[in-house]
Amino acid sequence: MDEHKQGEMDITTQEKTFEGFVTFTKYSVIAILVTLVLLAIVAS
Repeated sequence: MDEHKQGEMDITTQEKTFEGFVTFTKYSVIAILVTLVLLAIVAS
């Protein structure tokens, strides 16, 4: 069995997936905050 060598694996797909996840999370949080602010304005 070959020895494990640090840093040889191609992780471009994982990096793109993680970048998409971070972008989705960022926009989701912004949308939730905007919704909460609008609800607070309408309720008062």
